[in-house]
Parts: sequence; structure tokens; C-alpha cells
Amino acid sequence: MNAKPNVISIAAVSGGGKTTITNQLLGKLNNSKALYFDEYDFKDCPDDICDWVSRGADYNEWNLAPLIKDIQVHLNNKSLKYILLDYPFAYLNNAISGYIDLTVFIDTPLDIAMARRILRDYSENSMNDVKSDLNNYLFRGRDAYLEMQRNVKPNSDFVIEGLLPVPLIVDHFLKELSHRSL
Repeated sequence: MNAKPNVISIAAVSGGGKTTITNQLLGKLNNSKALYFDEYDFKDCPDDICDWVSRGADYNEWNLAPLIKDIQVHLNNKSLKYILLDYPFAYLNNAISGYIDLTVFIDTPLDIAMARRILRDYSENSMNDVKSDLNNYLFRGRDAYLEMQRNVKPNSDFVIEGLLPVPLIVDHFLKELSHRSL
């Protein structure tokens, strides 16, 4: 292999399936590496997502230097064909957009995404923790989910229906990848 790896961004709302689909694609795409947004500790970034959205959701407020550094390192790895980014912003952050070759948005209905997130994040917590999170969603957090649908979804190269079973989402993704000759 002599070409640089293709960088593919996989976006969705929280609970929308980014990590699940990224992990499944890792198993299907030979010579691929995944980078997960949630594994980074970004400095000089918004502390409160809801406040960030209410101030206009400037995606360039996010200093993504650690993620960009890792992308740069992996771009020099000629044995890789794909770098998969479990990353929520598609092309909207100017510092990272130039590295991305393709973006996909997994369009999962908000009620399904919320249910998945509650099951994932609160399986060991009290009902009061769940109630608190749901109240936060209703009064503040829903705007952050809607922000993704308003701006990230239309800034993605293609959209996959998030209600499809995971194997069908992966198959759809692989067909699109083949169609685009990446």
C-alpha cells in the first residue's frame, strides 16, 4: 500500500450508534484503525455542551489538537487503508475538516438514542440519577441533540437510517464506501 489512509468520520447523536458501528466496521475493513472522540481529554473546549449550543454552537471553539495529532500520525502509516473517526462534528470544525475524506451521519430517532444512552450510562445508577438526566434532557439537553440534526446531519456526505439493524447499517456503509471507491 502506498496511498495515505482514507479518514472516515462517523457521527450521530449520543446513543445514536457511532461506537457500535465504528467497532463493527473495524472488523470488516482490513487495515483500519479507529479513533474515538470520547477517549480524548480536550483542553480549551466548552465545558457545558448545553451552554455551548445556546451560545450558537461554534464548532471551532473545540481545540481538537490531540485528535488531530493522532490522525496525522496514522496518516503516515502506509499499511493502513482507513482511519475511522467516532467523531460527532462531521466537517464543522475547520481544524480537522481538511483531514476527513468522508463523513456519515447515523440518523437515529431521538427517543431511541435517549433510551440507549440511559441503558448504557445508568444501568448501575439509582432511579433518581435517571430522573435527573431525563429532566436535564427535557429542559436543556434536547437542544444539543437537535443541533446535531440541524447542522451535523446536513454537513455529512451521506446519512444512514439509525433504526436499521446494525448489520444492515454496516452493509449500507460498505456499499457506499465501495461506490465512492475509497
